[in-house]
Amino acid sequence: MSARFDLPEADAFTRTYWDAAAQGRLLIRRCGACGRPHHYPREFCPHCWSEDVSWEPASGRAALYTWSVVHRNDLPPFAGRTPYVAAVVDLAEGPRMMTEVVECGEDRLRAGMELEVAFREGMPVFRPPG
Repeated sequence: MSARFDLPEADAFTRTYWDAAAQGRLLIRRCGACGRPHHYPREFCPHCWSEDVSWEPASGRAALYTWSVVHRNDLPPFAGRTPYVAAVVDLAEGPRMMTEVVECGEDRLRAGMELEVAFREGMPVFRPPG
């Protein structure tokens, strides 16, 4: 079996996040000290450095911040997916998240467009609503 470069390895800390994603739920972290949310999951707040952080469900709503259409990627399994849209989205809760936009032609992509989370093999990706 060949290694999968597109699926992260869960560790003791991130297992909660990846288990939720496998069930179709997106989680973010929120700081109990300053109240700010963040993503990607960390064991401390990147804003105030507090370790008083906890998991919370995200709404799954986002707005497209920026993107790039990838036409060539020789790493498996990406070669079979080209072209694909690598993107950064602003989650409704505030944090920015790196992801992929699916089910949307590149001619329809617009900064600020509304997106919703979907899951592919336990990985959060985003698509236009509906």
